[in-house]
Amino acid sequence: MSTSVEKRKQMSVLQREIFKVNPVAVGCTLLMIASGAYAQQAPASPQTLDTVTVTGIRRGIEAAISVKKNSDSIVEAISAEDIGKLPDNSIAESIARLPGLAAQRVNGRAQEVQIRGLSGQFATTLLNGREQVSTGDNRSAEFDQYPSELLSGVVIYKTPDGSLVGQGLSGTIDLQTVKPLAFGKRTMAVNLRGEKNSLGKLNAGGASDTGNRFSFSYIDQFADRTIGVAIGYAHLDSPNQSQYYRSWGYPQGNGEINGVKYNDVRLPGGVQIRAESATQKRDGLMGVLQWKPSADFESNVDAYHSKFKRMTLQRGFEAGLAWSGATLKNPVVEGATSTGTNTFTGGVLTQADYVGVKPVFRHDLNDREDSLSSIGWNNKLNMGAWTGVADLAWSKAKRNESILEMYAGTGQGGAGATDTFGVVLPQGGGFPSIKSGLNYADPSLIKLVDSGGWGQAGYLKTPEVRDEIKSLRLSAKRDLEFGMFSGVDVGMNVTKREKSRDVAEWFLDLKASPTTVPASMITGSTNLGFVGMGDILGYDGRAAQNQFYKLRSNINNHDIINKAWTVNEEITTAYGKLDIDSSLFGLKLRGNLGVQAVHSDQKSTATSIEAGANRQQTQGTTYTDYLPSMNLSLALTSDQNLRFALAKQSTRPRMDDLRSTQSYSINTDQYNPVTGKGAKWEGNGGNSFLKPWEANAVDISWEKYFGNTKGYVSVAGFYKDLSTYIYSSKVPTNFKDKFGAGLVVPAGRPTPDSDTGDFTQMINGTGGSLQGLELALSLPLQIVTPMLDGFGVQFSYAYTDSKIQPFGPGDTRPLPGLSKNTYNLTGYYEKNGFSARVSTRIRDAYVGEITGFGADRTFTYGQKETITDMQVGYEFQSGMAKGVSVLLQVNNLGNEAYTEYYDADPTRTRQVSNYGRTYLFGVNYKF
Repeated sequence: MSTSVEKRKQMSVLQREIFKVNPVAVGCTLLMIASGAYAQQAPASPQTLDTVTVTGIRRGIEAAISVKKNSDSIVEAISAEDIGKLPDNSIAESIARLPGLAAQRVNGRAQEVQIRGLSGQFATTLLNGREQVSTGDNRSAEFDQYPSELLSGVVIYKTPDGSLVGQGLSGTIDLQTVKPLAFGKRTMAVNLRGEKNSLGKLNAGGASDTGNRFSFSYIDQFADRTIGVAIGYAHLDSPNQSQYYRSWGYPQGNGEINGVKYNDVRLPGGVQIRAESATQKRDGLMGVLQWKPSADFESNVDAYHSKFKRMTLQRGFEAGLAWSGATLKNPVVEGATSTGTNTFTGGVLTQADYVGVKPVFRHDLNDREDSLSSIGWNNKLNMGAWTGVADLAWSKAKRNESILEMYAGTGQGGAGATDTFGVVLPQGGGFPSIKSGLNYADPSLIKLVDSGGWGQAGYLKTPEVRDEIKSLRLSAKRDLEFGMFSGVDVGMNVTKREKSRDVAEWFLDLKASPTTVPASMITGSTNLGFVGMGDILGYDGRAAQNQFYKLRSNINNHDIINKAWTVNEEITTAYGKLDIDSSLFGLKLRGNLGVQAVHSDQKSTATSIEAGANRQQTQGTTYTDYLPSMNLSLALTSDQNLRFALAKQSTRPRMDDLRSTQSYSINTDQYNPVTGKGAKWEGNGGNSFLKPWEANAVDISWEKYFGNTKGYVSVAGFYKDLSTYIYSSKVPTNFKDKFGAGLVVPAGRPTPDSDTGDFTQMINGTGGSLQGLELALSLPLQIVTPMLDGFGVQFSYAYTDSKIQPFGPGDTRPLPGLSKNTYNLTGYYEKNGFSARVSTRIRDAYVGEITGFGADRTFTYGQKETITDMQVGYEFQSGMAKGVSVLLQVNNLGNEAYTEYYDADPTRTRQVSNYGRTYLFGVNYKF
């Protein structure tokens, strides 16, 4: 078997040989410019690296195209130059520019990657081929933990093969670090950038509007090039400023307010306004030790650690409008079908004066600290006909949060001064206009008090998440000469995972109410001019909490207990794969045919909430799934590939859905106190017996390459037929059988008519489909005419549609993360040291998955958005400054706000968050 064939087979497992040579991925944007290609399993010689002359943006593009062309699977790829040279806050934003991918913004940054219209929970994230832990409540990676400076490349597998362990239903994201022996010499680089947010500093005493980034990398070889070392460090100190508006909803109203009659008019329930300032600090460290004493043995140890800390200050207020005791004057109703004198039917109340409003002023301090550690040890031994690989890995993540709310106002409950709010609500996005008559920056007016009469003066939540994975993989492969098959790869992978979540929650009570904020604690003010209001009082929340408040536990609340759980999984995967190297109709055919047998042993320990006493219980199940796959690539010509793939794809259930918590209550909605009939048992909880989402998938793709893989055009289609999916359902349940002796009628409640009631939990359903079309073009324009040498464009479009009902039969909401249309467009120029790039990504409206009330996940509609980033730079190519480059970046050039709305109706705004633009100026030096 030839060396070139062997390299091609290895690429089908881990497709990153070419772009991984760029040193920028280890810690500096321009570190990789003079590097070349290598194969992960068989590093190329240093002499090959020295022959590469293409540099910068074009180098990264060409390397990624080569990965795509030579893969046996249908993949998308980005090289280190793509990451290092794009003006991106996180690697998620770089990935989101690939065909068929999109990103969901959290706190102004792309945090979750969505593949082919499916949310992050349907994709698996790997680091150097190993499944990674997550600091979130589920499995999906939070990409803020992965600095782009420490990664050499990314491959997104849209179709799996038999040896791809940990595959997802939508795709698999494999992040890669470097191998130091692939470089021809010692390389070091530094990168420094300053950062500023266009909104300025929104809160006195809060985070600054300026920040910085720093990274350093070092790659070297020792002992006659048998030992290689790579070390990378990346520091981020990035401010986050945001202006926020949220509507409480638009209830359909009938009645009369202060002489104004209305029938079926949508009334604004209330508003929440706040300004947020956050400090975001991340430190990432990567190390690789590579030992290759001979051509037959190689050992690699790679370690990665990151720590991310976010400290957030939010000040603002919330006030009831239709849902308050305020009276109404000067109403304006848009869309009314009939009107008379102060009479409205239908439409939306968009403007009015609300008399008697008493806002609750909020001072929130939300702190979160995440840490993630990962280490892997990979050994490869050539044993003649067979080559064996042993891989041992461990990763661990933890998250600690403190979510503190403190309330203030003019007086306790119904007491204190009230105001008249003149409110004009936005239709289809944007901030409202609110005019008020009181000075809310006056410390003699605003006091620490339970202004809303809620029975508490504040609230504190401290969620904790722990996640740990241990894995062992053993595999062996060899060449074959058996008909169309050219090689065989067999192996086994065992992964043990434990993830837990705990939430302690307390009410905050004032020792004395109301309490005047002392002058020593006043820090200044927060301006709410973005909604037309003035300043509000700012004070030191930590000092106030320590001096004036006491905690009252809320630990026995059923909702709180329901959020605490531990899930254990042991997943054993045995696989076999046959490589294909043959011909069909005289055309070269390559690919693979494989199968995985995946045995799952899952269980959860959590609380069963029962009358009398709660008890810990452990529930779970075991099962085995078989996942066949086939990938075929037919070379129509030397520069055209026709690909076809079939596979059974799978994604494991969400971790929080597998929890074994359960509770019950008595529903009295239909209870008749005269007859004593109509009471019914009801309950809710998790389901530790869930089985995965599964789909039978078919993919087809045509690719045309030109200019010696400098560019390409592709058309791809896919169809996924779901055999099982997971949704929430009310399941008829015998509560006596489920809870046994723990089923007790609470004192003062009626006895249900029957032991059977409805228990709400996630269950496995069947049916549904997902299909889509993807177009992509990458074109260096010198192919069109030499006059455009240095210019280039990249474009992709994806259409995705679904007939899946993820929220249960009859629910019309689409899959979370599905945008029917997504677009990505990049234009670039690079020549004679000058470089420039502008990138725009557009996605249609979608259902987003966010953290809602009580720190639980919530689904909401996200509005269509367009995000544009740009960068210009210059690299000195001679003289004393050779190796130095400077750059200017602007993120979110169009100042696009993040907008949510209610029930697929863009006219009913739910939330608007404006994050502003981010400006960066950087200096890089490689030596």
